[in-house]
Amino acid sequence: MLALPAAAQQNLEKLKQMKVATTDLNIPVVPQEGKNAAAIRENLKRVKLPPGFKIDLFAIVPDARHMAIAPSTNMLFVGTRKTTVWAVTDRNSDGVADEVKSFAPSLKFTNPNGVCWTKDGFLIVAEHNRVLNFPAAEFFYEGPDVAVIEVVSQGKLIPPEEESYNHGARTCRVSDDGKLYITLGQPYNVQPREKVAMYEQIGIGGMVRLNPFDGSGREVVAKGVRNSVGMDINPKDKTVWFTDNQTDGMGDDTPPGELNRITKPGGGGEHFGYPFIHGNSVQIAGTSAAPDLKDMKPPAQWTKPQIEFPAHQAQLGMTFYNGKMFPAQYQGGIFVAAHGSWNRTKASGGLVNFVSMKADGTADKSTVFAEGWLDSETGTYRGRPVDVAVMKDGSLLVSDDYAGAIYRITYAAP
Repeated sequence: MLALPAAAQQNLEKLKQMKVATTDLNIPVVPQEGKNAAAIRENLKRVKLPPGFKIDLFAIVPDARHMAIAPSTNMLFVGTRKTTVWAVTDRNSDGVADEVKSFAPSLKFTNPNGVCWTKDGFLIVAEHNRVLNFPAAEFFYEGPDVAVIEVVSQGKLIPPEEESYNHGARTCRVSDDGKLYITLGQPYNVQPREKVAMYEQIGIGGMVRLNPFDGSGREVVAKGVRNSVGMDINPKDKTVWFTDNQTDGMGDDTPPGELNRITKPGGGGEHFGYPFIHGNSVQIAGTSAAPDLKDMKPPAQWTKPQIEFPAHQAQLGMTFYNGKMFPAQYQGGIFVAAHGSWNRTKASGGLVNFVSMKADGTADKSTVFAEGWLDSETGTYRGRPVDVAVMKDGSLLVSDDYAGAIYRITYAAP
């Protein structure tokens, strides 16, 4: 079990009581200009976008992963797979961040990848095996001491014996009815047969929902998932969508990545086929990737993906585009960040997809919206997109944990 240091636990107890945990009120800021920023801007010149779109550097944010746009101020919070949550602020509203500093530095986070908001302004931070809730975070973040609610204490999100360095990054969203949804990747390439039933029962390799203030009412809403590191809720019909990363070691072009839609969240969780099957038809059980599952059968009913993505591109963060800046064909559609492959003889990904929608609320087709972070000549990544988020003005932010940056995409009619 990943135990918290005693000092960090003491600080958490103090902050839960709104007491002072830190005496130093100064929080170091991340430099936003210099050689690094100049080099990143130069790399952005290689990124290709549709006519009328432009990409710029928004902020230098080390290890930038998933993003949560603040509801009332011109700032956002950014998770990482390390020990920091970043507070990123555009104080003069010019479309470029002025200040980047750590949030709640008196606490010690462990893989705080998932950040999201309740509808009334509470910031949720979903760590590897803990969930915290910060009231009025966009106003308290100026100092090191912040108000905090311990939603799920350390070691209670998943059984401690199931903790792993692999697939431990969580993502989250809060629905209009106030439920907190959290993705829980399973920690294997393919889980062994003795883990399949247990994982489905507790939500590992799937998604759970619970009360965002006390963790009560937990239930499994999706199972049969390998490793989802991206989700969003369609503002039109309130259905939950998520990405799913594919099995490694099965070849360059198989199996496909997935974009999924939950339509029947009750009854112990909607099943999405894994570890028996990937995509619409690729068999996993019984292959060299999962030989011990050869005599196990998929459930009688399982939900096929809305979209199959090219294999091993690692589509992660996603967002429904609810802004007005981009042309009409993008409004209501989905942007998806593709982190890029590692398990492939020729690298693929390092881009942003756009998924258009049909009138009935299902996905239409996927196209490449932005690409160029992967150098096609050398096979070298100059950036790896992780998440996408829509700013209040309709611009699109893209986080990049490799370059340690956040980009801003805007549109003006050509």
